[in-house]
Amino acid sequence: MTVAQVRDLRRRLPKTYDHRRKVLSEISTVLSQHQYLEPVLERFVFNDGTAKTLVCLTGTIKVFFNGKLYNIPVGLWLKESYPRTAPICYLKPTREMVVVTSKHVNSNGEILMPYLDEWRYPQCDLHGLIQVMMTVFSEIPPLRMCLDLEDSSSAHKVQSLEELSHVTLDIEDGLPFSEHNETIC
Repeated sequence: MTVAQVRDLRRRLPKTYDHRRKVLSEISTVLSQHQYLEPVLERFVFNDGTAKTLVCLTGTIKVFFNGKLYNIPVGLWLKESYPRTAPICYLKPTREMVVVTSKHVNSNGEILMPYLDEWRYPQCDLHGLIQVMMTVFSEIPPLRMCLDLEDSSSAHKVQSLEELSHVTLDIEDGLPFSEHNETIC
């Protein structure tokens, strides 16, 4: 993250954040290591219906699964009390993706991990959270490509791990399926 970007984020970061310097420092550290994330101000609607504009690290994290690299789209919202409270983390699937529910991801795409549940500052931070996500998602991918694009409304299309045991691919071009023809997220 360049000095200009830090200055711009410092200027845009709402004054309602309790620990502005720590938030800026952690974001700067994360962005220097994860180039496909960016800080944005986004409106977040809580379960009780209240909405707040929060800093969100949005973009993709890299995950290796079965020897291949995948980009998992995420949004990490930092509450105004961050780093004393854990971020609110969701997958942000594209239209071509569906959420795969597991013990780490619910049907709404919310990321559920012990690291978040047991958040303790200063032992827990954004960098550690992203490392945990990369590790967990490399074992159990949270998204998959939708095979039927006409029927994909990614925010609502969900599959469980049990449903993924067998996938049949339709080949329109008559060529045999091979890993060289795969699309990687």
